[in-house]
Amino acid sequence: MLRRPEPRAALLAALEGVERVVLLGDVLELRHGPPRDALNAARPFFEELGRACAGREIVVVAGNHDHALVEPWLQTRALADASALVPEQRIDADEASPLLATLARWAAPAHVSAAYPGLWLRPDVYATHGHYLDCHLTVPTMERLGIGAVGRMLRRPARSLAGADDYEAVMRPVFAWIDAMAQQTRTGSTLNGQSTVHAWRTLGGDRNHRPSRRSTALRNRALAGAFPLAIAALNRTGIGPFNADISGPELRRAGLRAMGEVVARLDLGEVNVIFGHTHRAGPLPRDEQDEWLAPGGARLMNCGSWSYDGYFLNGTGGANPYWPGGCVLVQEQGPPVLRRLLSERTAEELMAAPA
Repeated sequence: MLRRPEPRAALLAALEGVERVVLLGDVLELRHGPPRDALNAARPFFEELGRACAGREIVVVAGNHDHALVEPWLQTRALADASALVPEQRIDADEASPLLATLARWAAPAHVSAAYPGLWLRPDVYATHGHYLDCHLTVPTMERLGIGAVGRMLRRPARSLAGADDYEAVMRPVFAWIDAMAQQTRTGSTLNGQSTVHAWRTLGGDRNHRPSRRSTALRNRALAGAFPLAIAALNRTGIGPFNADISGPELRRAGLRAMGEVVARLDLGEVNVIFGHTHRAGPLPRDEQDEWLAPGGARLMNCGSWSYDGYFLNGTGGANPYWPGGCVLVQEQGPPVLRRLLSERTAEELMAAPA
């Protein structure tokens, strides 16, 4: 949505009086094709954001789709620094990567830096993209399968991960392979994540989706019937555990359980943890509030995303938890506040502005 002027204006208007902006990962879409394409798409936003935040700080926290923003820094650090990767590392844009240095030039006169794998906003508020949760996810996404395979080869199963370095060890090889493929050409749905959503709908996770042709419906029912057998086979390989339940409620619960595991293994404590990654904003008023409380007492909050994904939305309104336009306001005191800046817009309004 931030490629479009009107949604972009809604975000910029919300920044009045804000001291610092944290972009919580997947800022660039580096898995759809060559980086130059992602940079060209992002330039208008960063130029406008920089003017709106003149003299203030913009912190970029890399996610899985834009891990390349910090990958050069991680490589350099591995050669020169034997200390453990702690939950917050602050990095100058020029040190992080040429990609982030380019974004920083466009965003002047604001000051751009990076934080990885997350950032302490207050002593009791931690923000991270949340991609580490894929290591514990019981939903068999393509990325989760790749991470599980790497973990098995390295003899680092998810249950043994004990810090940021362990997460990076099993995830960076997967990210590097995907990024290398995307640098060459436009990628298909398997690499950019859409194949997972297609599979979810095919196997019955989307009850609003009904195939139009009888042959397609029969094939989908056959796939759904075979799915539990495939999950059992995957679990026998040792790269799981996976769950054959991929309903909407279970997708939400699985993501929250996995994020709770990350909070515990990074030893964040009983704090507020803000993440994105799964795109499902919350907790919302109608949610089961206890689901958003991690076992160790941390309070989870998902800021949602700025992507309009028709597979999850189908033209539904802003009440949908996947509706784009989410952000979190963190003040000096009090709990973080989830805000949904585009909730009053219709799908037609969001799509009317030129990209």
